[in-house]
Amino acid sequence: MRLDQLVARATERLAGSGSPSPRLDAEVLLCHVLERDRTWLYTWGDRDIEAWPRARFAALLALRATGWPVAYLTGEREFWGLSLATSPATLIPRPDTERLVEAALDKAAADSGALLDLGTGSGAIALAFASERPGWQVVGVDHAPGAVALARANAERLAIANARFAESDWFAALGGQRFALIVANPPYLATDDPHLGQGDVRFEPHSALVAAASGLADLRWLIGQAREHLLPGGWLLLEHGIGQGQAVRAALDVAGYRQVATLVDLGGRERVSLGCVDG
Repeated sequence: MRLDQLVARATERLAGSGSPSPRLDAEVLLCHVLERDRTWLYTWGDRDIEAWPRARFAALLALRATGWPVAYLTGEREFWGLSLATSPATLIPRPDTERLVEAALDKAAADSGALLDLGTGSGAIALAFASERPGWQVVGVDHAPGAVALARANAERLAIANARFAESDWFAALGGQRFALIVANPPYLATDDPHLGQGDVRFEPHSALVAAASGLADLRWLIGQAREHLLPGGWLLLEHGIGQGQAVRAALDVAGYRQVATLVDLGGRERVSLGCVDG
């Protein structure tokens, strides 16, 4: 069978299974198997596919048809222009989170400093920031050993030397360390959030998604604790759900942060709230 015919049939199958991007999914999975890019696939679509890669593609396609995320099937996802290894031990990096990186870079005006990324997962936020600010020292922590190992592997593969990763339950292993910037994309979905039963979220680690108090428990806890780990004039930046901006701003105000604000993502939805401590 020709490659373009195989993609067409795979697209039909994924469309029938409910994939929101069936053609893209089929192409990405086939390119992963063939170790080629999509440009090559478009150029050489009239070529026949051999038996072994076709069988491997069929196996991945079957998993995708049951809902398995493409990022877990290929083991990688692009974030901030970086190719990151992924695994079911961590959340899949998403474009919306790039807004948090942008906000942190905006606050990192100095040539050097220290940033802490809480709940680092694959290391996406920490590595994106570190790649743009080589004079800064970046620390990423996660309570899951598998996430820390993945983040370290990503840093090594990308040759980003100014980021290090450690196992820690939030601030527990950090002692008295203080940072100019603290960023986090903590769990913020409520236990009854309908998104938990949809799309890729069904396969991601529940502990990285769900928080008590209608999704606000971890956000409020971090707001209360982060002051002890911020340098004078330091900033706390938090990603949150699109309906949580007002509650997060209120928590920052009550905790005594200054210049409290909320930033919107590319879709115009409230996505990142921030505040600074006294200088």
